[in-house]
Amino acid sequence: MKAVKHKTSYPSFIRRIYSVWYRHIRVYTKHLLSNGLPPFLEPLIFLAGIGIGLGMHIKQMDGIPYIAFLASAIMAPPAMFTAAFECSFGTFIRLEYDKVYDGMIGASITVKDLFLGEILFAGTKGFFFSAAVLLIISLFGFVSYPTAIFAPIAGFLTGLMFASFSLFITSFVKTINHFNFYFTDFLTPMFFFSGLVFPLSNIPEAIRWIAELLPLAHSVRVIRVLCLNTGKYALTSAILLDIIYMLGFIILFTYLAVKRIERKIID
Repeated sequence: MKAVKHKTSYPSFIRRIYSVWYRHIRVYTKHLLSNGLPPFLEPLIFLAGIGIGLGMHIKQMDGIPYIAFLASAIMAPPAMFTAAFECSFGTFIRLEYDKVYDGMIGASITVKDLFLGEILFAGTKGFFFSAAVLLIISLFGFVSYPTAIFAPIAGFLTGLMFASFSLFITSFVKTINHFNFYFTDFLTPMFFFSGLVFPLSNIPEAIRWIAELLPLAHSVRVIRVLCLNTGKYALTSAILLDIIYMLGFIILFTYLAVKRIERKIID
């Protein structure tokens, strides 16, 4: 009798990515209220404090009410911060303390599959929080439909950008305290110099070029155009340059992050 050879069947690439994404979704939704409420409330508190407070003194910004100027881009920060936190502190804890990845890589999942799924999960969080904030500001009439319905997609891309970049940063980090430099010295200044609180045209040209090189300014511009679609922020083909920047940023830092983190795990 001839021996029967059994072929090992591995899950497809999409299935492997999905399994990582689904694992993170299951863990995250176990404590949905404590995980989801703070990132949802923070931009609304900021909008109320800054928008209403400064709105009493600044009536208009770029030809639109100041509160509407803020609200039209307030979806970008929660997408940025949740994705950055997920792929910095979250990844580092899973990698160095909980050793979650050891068991996952022991299955039929490669390091590439693992972290592509993780970046996708962080992007999903960006989409979710962008959509949640959009729902609230829509109740106050701060956005213009139908273009605003596409704003959460820009939130998804924002999540992917900061997930890939944060994972790249994580590949260099030796101790968890080093993330304080990343959040305090990079993300927080970028938050204020992104065109969110005031137009980039109001700052010196040298600083403006630095702001344009950073990712959040492009997210803010795309989301604001989609939400307002009027005047200076009307939807035109020029916005494609921002979208191309976002896609290029995602591809570049996803590649660099996965390569570096793979080497870190193997070592």
